[in-house]
Amino acid sequence: MAENGLHLSWAIALVAMLGSLYFSEVKGYLPCKLCWYQRILMYPQVFLIGIAAVRKQQVYMYVLPMTILGGCISIYHYLMEKTDLFKSNSFSCGIVPCDAEYINWFGFVTIPFLALTAFVLITAIHLALWRLDKSKKA
Repeated sequence: MAENGLHLSWAIALVAMLGSLYFSEVKGYLPCKLCWYQRILMYPQVFLIGIAAVRKQQVYMYVLPMTILGGCISIYHYLMEKTDLFKSNSFSCGIVPCDAEYINWFGFVTIPFLALTAFVLITAIHLALWRLDKSKKA
């Protein structure tokens, strides 16, 4: 984990960024406001984690706040799509309603679910890297 954690989290962030660009630019799915917020929190991580991986530096103190906030937005967005509790807020989201499901693989995998998966994986990796760094200093 210590040697490959940054590379793995960079690959996850890169796949998330390229996937979102594929959905919007190739498939033509217009992103809603919450999708934009998730992109704002995911895209810089590709560069931040990539540079850190090359320099072999830890950046968990910068990555964790973005991934935790992005994960919270993804959970809210997913609940807006899948439950009736938050549906009333979805139409105030902008031109594209936030409960629009462009994809629905296996009955539960939607674009916010994919973003949540990426945010959770990157968070878990950087929490592990933080613990390893903390144990080295102790």
